[in-house]
Amino acid sequence: MTRVPEDTISRGLPGEPVQPAPRTRREARERYRGSERRQARGLPSTSTGARSLRQAAKPGASLGAGYLGLGAAVLTGIQAVAGIVFFLIRWNEFTDPWLPAAAWGLYLIAAVGVGLSLLTYGERLTGLAFALICVVLGCVVTLDFVGIWPEHDLAHTASASVAAGFALLPVATLRPAREVAAAIAVLGLAFVGMAIASTPITSDTLPAIVSTVSLVTVPPSIAIFVVHRFRQLVQRELDRVLVQSNVQAPQFAVGMLASDELARLDLAAEKLLDAVANGSDPLPLSDASASVAASLATELRLHLIEGRRETWLYHAITESDNLGRSVSVADPQSLAGHLSPAQRDGLLQALWQMVGDGKPTQAGSPVVSVTLGPVGSDGHPVTDETMDVPIVFESRGVPRRRLGPTAWSALQRIGPYTDTVRDGVLHVVAHCVVDRHPSM
Repeated sequence: MTRVPEDTISRGLPGEPVQPAPRTRREARERYRGSERRQARGLPSTSTGARSLRQAAKPGASLGAGYLGLGAAVLTGIQAVAGIVFFLIRWNEFTDPWLPAAAWGLYLIAAVGVGLSLLTYGERLTGLAFALICVVLGCVVTLDFVGIWPEHDLAHTASASVAAGFALLPVATLRPAREVAAAIAVLGLAFVGMAIASTPITSDTLPAIVSTVSLVTVPPSIAIFVVHRFRQLVQRELDRVLVQSNVQAPQFAVGMLASDELARLDLAAEKLLDAVANGSDPLPLSDASASVAASLATELRLHLIEGRRETWLYHAITESDNLGRSVSVADPQSLAGHLSPAQRDGLLQALWQMVGDGKPTQAGSPVVSVTLGPVGSDGHPVTDETMDVPIVFESRGVPRRRLGPTAWSALQRIGPYTDTVRDGVLHVVAHCVVDRHPSM
């Protein structure tokens, strides 16, 4: 019985110290800066892994959401100024104006502190910092409620407590939506309870109360929705850029994930060869080093075999977060590798348009199915230099009437096509004339 060799690639050579995983971003950043020479020999600076490390080391809100946070902070500041002016104008109407004044003072101190923290440490808000902000806002609301209680008119006297709701606008760009939504719900319930306890509910006061509660809860809720949609948009566009890089890829190639894996194997092989060259692991190899060499050889052979089976289209679909969940590809003859760059671009553009925001009718079923071949079927002739590859699309996502000119123009770049609709499913058959011996 053959013993399966132990995978020792990930932990390095025998006797080499193993560093524990970094526990904080600062530790990861310091380790990254201190290991530039080792990375020069191992992980390429242009690889996905290296780019991820550099991105993780940079402060700032992800995906450009910091610009939304800046706009939200401006709106929050404008509302705070308006609230302070409203409070000062009605100063003499309060029975005890000092508690609301204290609420405003605490609010301003907290705003300045949070702003300085973001400017100093970057646009990142930890869970502890968010909890502290919620506690401070709770104190602001409590002071304001206690101060306006004798007036028995929440809608026309609340000021600092209303500003607490607007303070959640910039926070929505820095924390998960569920946490901000929970804070909005608690604040809304507090206003509802205060209105019921302190203000007589009549036909005259009810509209003002509803307007006040809406003013507190609706703006931050809209901010959550806008930030969520913005992040979806940016993620989708980034995904499209990564997928588009496969247009100029060779007929058979490894993907981005495999490139990082090959870089890891290259680093492990270099370590092994260095150990043999400098005599630290002399020949014949020890059992542990022999196991490393065997594992390296096996994995490299597997990558070599996979590299001759997986076309650019396979990598474009599987490495895409959006297309990977919505598109299935059947290409048993690896015909996608024969497509020209213009035909590849048209194929990808058509897939993006057909997928849209469509969701599968059944869990696990694809929104769009693409089948390439077989070559030589009726109506698809083959010559010595060219062949007509049939490409069949079955789209269950966007209906035909919602496909715009962009989708049909993309299909035209693939080749002449015919489209039909059967049982609510759009069927498109494209005639793609390609070279039998592509240069790519």
